[in-house]
Amino acid sequence: MPSDPSASGATPRVGLVGLGMMGKPFAALLAKAGYPLFLYDIDASTRDAVASEVGATAQPTLAELGQSCDIVITMLPNSAIVRSAVLGDGNTPGLAKSMARGGLIVDMSSSFPTDTVALGAELEARGLVLMDAPVSGGVAKAITGTLAIMLGGNDSAALDRAEPVLATMGRIFRTGGLGSGHAIKALNNYVSAAGLAAACEAVIVGQKFGLDLELMVDVINASTGRNNSTENKLKPYILTGDYQRAGFALPLMAKDVGMAADLAQTLELDLPGLKAAKALWASAREDLGQGADHTAIHAYLDKLAARA
Repeated sequence: MPSDPSASGATPRVGLVGLGMMGKPFAALLAKAGYPLFLYDIDASTRDAVASEVGATAQPTLAELGQSCDIVITMLPNSAIVRSAVLGDGNTPGLAKSMARGGLIVDMSSSFPTDTVALGAELEARGLVLMDAPVSGGVAKAITGTLAIMLGGNDSAALDRAEPVLATMGRIFRTGGLGSGHAIKALNNYVSAAGLAAACEAVIVGQKFGLDLELMVDVINASTGRNNSTENKLKPYILTGDYQRAGFALPLMAKDVGMAADLAQTLELDLPGLKAAKALWASAREDLGQGADHTAIHAYLDKLAARA
């Protein structure tokens, strides 16, 4: 087993890579909890601004961040970018090159589970431990530190070391071996996306029939059709058309649904609902563009309905 650089009982030095909509509140929570905090983002102005705001140290390179930290958290768009940040891209060294043996890397991104397993094996050969800890709850719960965190990993001692750091951001669910957290996250978002699309279609049909949509939502929420989307998204975002305020990008939802469908395919499972959801969300992403919020799936479905 690699050595534990925090075995002396000292507070671990924490690094955070990726300071977007989720990473920035993570930085605030970690700094507030008192961890020596080191930040990196590909945008230098962002990393400097966030570091100044929360009282952390901005690092100009991933290698310097890795050298400074016992635990590094990544919050990045996809598996390929995580891999590049960790291992480097051939020209620029990644954070793993300079991390001490026994260091922990916690991928809180929504990454593909089998990619996570493969990366973990490569890091193990370097004396580093990878775990996956994707989250659910969006920006609002990231700010309040009340996310659901799906923690997967093969090294129980390493998981014990990481838990206090991750607990600053939310409630931790140990999901099993490495990659299990990413698998559950993708499958959760498939269920969420399917529920949202169904709720939006119900609203479109109800409107066409002349129903009172506010009343319809109240009835659904008192009935068996109730889900997260009917409770939390229909009235504030769908019925008002104020999609952007929801705060989760449609391309990210499409990516997660696609990962869930691809995972099923990898496991040689033929599931029509997953296939249909992947196709729907991919089409909506192409139609609405990269800047659309996931609740704008309602506008896309409404457009499809009008063509009938």
